[in-house]
Amino acid sequence: MSDDTAALILTLATEIAELRAALAEAQELLIETAVDAGEMHARLEEVQRELAVTRADRDAWMIRARRQAS
Repeated sequence: MSDDTAALILTLATEIAELRAALAEAQELLIETAVDAGEMHARLEEVQRELAVTRADRDAWMIRARRQAS
């Protein structure tokens, strides 16, 4: 094997190692993002339920207020 070939193989091996490290980091970030998205989705559903209850309470209050005003 010539020196040029050995240098090329070493360069490619180094680049592959760097790409694998970058891929592992990207995968870790993707997992963290997916977990965060799941938590945000759960919180959004909770807020939507709270909003529905609040709207129902408001509507009931408005009906009572109208009845008392009549």
